[in-house]
Amino acid sequence: MKTPLRLCLLLVLVPPWSIAATAPNGVAFDVQGCIDQQLAAGKQHIVVPPGRYRVTPRNREHLALRGLKDITIIADGVEMICTETTRALTLSDCTNVTLRGLVIDYDPLPFTQGRISGFSADKSVHEIELFDGYPPAASARNFKYEIFRPDTRTLRCDDRYLEKIEVIDARHLRLIHPGGRAGDPEQVGDLIVIGAEFAPHGSAPHAIECSHNVNVRLENIDLFASNCFGFIETDCDGSTYYRCRINRRPPASDPVPRAAARLRSLDADAYHSKHAIKGPAYLECTAFFMGDDCINICGDYHLIMSSQGRQLRVLAKGAMNVRPGDPLELVLYTGQRLPDAKAVSVEAAGPIRDDERAFLAKQNLDAGLKSGRGLGSAFNIMLDRDVDIPQGGVLCAANRNGNGFAVNGCEFGCNRSRGILIKASNGEITGNRIDGAWMSAILVAPEYWWLESGSSSGLRITGNTITACRGIPICVEALAGDGAIAPAGAHRNITITGNTVKDCAMPGILVTSTAGLKIANNALDLSKYKPRIPGRMLQAGLHELQPVIEINCAEMATEP
Repeated sequence: MKTPLRLCLLLVLVPPWSIAATAPNGVAFDVQGCIDQQLAAGKQHIVVPPGRYRVTPRNREHLALRGLKDITIIADGVEMICTETTRALTLSDCTNVTLRGLVIDYDPLPFTQGRISGFSADKSVHEIELFDGYPPAASARNFKYEIFRPDTRTLRCDDRYLEKIEVIDARHLRLIHPGGRAGDPEQVGDLIVIGAEFAPHGSAPHAIECSHNVNVRLENIDLFASNCFGFIETDCDGSTYYRCRINRRPPASDPVPRAAARLRSLDADAYHSKHAIKGPAYLECTAFFMGDDCINICGDYHLIMSSQGRQLRVLAKGAMNVRPGDPLELVLYTGQRLPDAKAVSVEAAGPIRDDERAFLAKQNLDAGLKSGRGLGSAFNIMLDRDVDIPQGGVLCAANRNGNGFAVNGCEFGCNRSRGILIKASNGEITGNRIDGAWMSAILVAPEYWWLESGSSSGLRITGNTITACRGIPICVEALAGDGAIAPAGAHRNITITGNTVKDCAMPGILVTSTAGLKIANNALDLSKYKPRIPGRMLQAGLHELQPVIEINCAEMATEP
């Protein structure tokens, strides 16, 4: 392959094999220009020369790949150091594209790090001393404040949600935590990490965003930091993530000397998929020490305000993604799932009304949704049959939830939230290892709080190993808009077999709201932690603790 003249000049000045030795922070290099030049030359197999490169963003993106078809990009040995805390990579409107081998990190980092040097008496005020090598106090932002033990460098407690950040000087912060109590477990000397921002040219969220792609494959991508999610995909079809890795970066390879090793990898989710037609395949991927979930595969519910015959008035969550001909999942406010219908027409019906805002204000929804900011536009949706759905029901495009997904052979954990969170159907969660998740290791559940859809059918949860999980290790549940446990039939045909659960709280497996359930040959060692039963389960009349619990289920086949 001939090397473009511009690239030849760079290689003469800075041979790639000498970059790491002579310039630990990397050299300035136009990765975008390198790829664009080869695309313009008609090449379909593109190679980026190895090296550690500092990259500046354009339009809030450090690298953008748009509208590509039948292209393979090889970036083995290429490390891209993003110089602003905005998007690292965007892939959109691509078909049959493979990207292999890229390493992504940030300097400055999208978080800063230090230690607790003091408290107020009630622990509502945290005094923080930041470590050398991390972003200054003025860059801190109120996002994902976590506290770690200094001995194990694992989480000390749940997230602390802040009311205010005060900058004392370049290396000291005062964090105001409302609701603090003198008995809270955090201690002087504990380590902390909190989001930080340096984006003078504007910020776009997430490290790698894929949108409207078909058969895109990301292979052997290493990601060490992100201002929010790591890999997010929206409206994609058949994505594959093969041996992608997320972890906090060890000091030996860190491009910047720091007084203490990193506590965090990403600020939020590792892998997040929304509205996929065919769901993503996560194969032999890893993710540790993120500020939120390891995997979330979901769609969006839209909130039903009224029904009349075949016509529904619906408030759209964000953009309306229901199209004529789509199959629709329909769920009542009480959690009952109706037979699916089909959308015949979708028409704009103006803004949200005052009476609808008043209804939202009373619901158990995220504050942004309750305020109407996320539910501002109304639509009339005509169905192929009559329905009777009172205010508060939900619907989603049942073909845009990530159905047909796979999570196979992955390793996840040491994160503040869920391991694998699924809201899709006809998929498999097999042969994974989840260690030290702060909440459930595997959770199958729609979420009314976020209006994230949907209910699941045809799932196989098999051969997974779960250790030291602080939530219910394997949980399949559905909670209604009114807070009740949904009746049987929300989920359908769920198989949970051959899983191993160790050093976790009882129950090891909890299933609600399911018709067609098989649980067999699971090994549950639940001796380490005290039993943890959510209040909603106690309210449902659960009095005796068992390793495996089913509530509102039907057509069950349960074996040892």
